[in-house]
Amino acid sequence: QVQLVESGGGLVQPGGSLRLSCAASGIAFSNYHMSWYRQAPGKQRWLVASITTTGSTNYADSVKGRFTISRDNAKGTVYLQMNTLKPEDTAVYYCNAVTLRANYWGQGTQVTVSS
Repeated sequence: QVQLVESGGGLVQPGGSLRLSCAASGIAFSNYHMSWYRQAPGKQRWLVASITTTGSTNYADSVKGRFTISRDNAKGTVYLQMNTLKPEDTAVYYCNAVTLRANYWGQGTQVTVSS
């Protein structure tokens, strides 16, 4: 059974930091392209950051320089370090694992940036 379990979300003040984790099980993690998406209330889900099997990264313009995606293949975990958080970063953050033949999602973790 494939599971992607996100953790690390919560309430943080503007300018603060959070580190999200997504632990994968049931898949050959190192073979998967991993991404973080987010979805705010009433809006579509969109890509925040991604990391390939070889470690190449890509970021949405709105988070470049503030967020960092990384992966630990030995632990089967992908991370999203979020710094200098803004109220507009408030959303549910989802982990995604994809290959040519498979596409899996986590259940999401809420991030709220508010004073």
